[in-house]
Amino acid sequence: MEDLFRSYWWLIFPLSWFVFGGFQSWLSYKANRDTLDLIKSYAASGREPPPELVARLNKRWNEDDYDYDDRPRRRRYRGYRYSGDPVYRVVLFGALCAGFSYAAFTDIYGSGDAFTIVAFVMGALSLASLVSLVLSRGPKV
Repeated sequence: MEDLFRSYWWLIFPLSWFVFGGFQSWLSYKANRDTLDLIKSYAASGREPPPELVARLNKRWNEDDYDYDDRPRRRRYRGYRYSGDPVYRVVLFGALCAGFSYAAFTDIYGSGDAFTIVAFVMGALSLASLVSLVLSRGPKV
């Protein structure tokens, strides 16, 4: 049993994501069911339900409860994804490239070829971040 855990310990992460996704789906189902019950009570009393209540059913996973931004959701997340400091990325990937290059040169753990590949990838990411830094047109507002 201990060997089984040592061989497949990494399966804990995808399984926990699966369980979390199921739990999130269940919570969304309960919220939508409660919203439908409230709409049914409005219909039974002969009143018109508020448009916000009906619009709540159209949201997937009940996300974006706090719409503080006028931009579409896709652009908002894209802006967030690229909002990091490019100098930080250049230094980070450059340092990782140097560390993996040293590991490849000294052949730590007998895995010099693997470290060489990772060093090239980190170097390419550092170079791409440097090009992005040079070609950027100032702060994004």
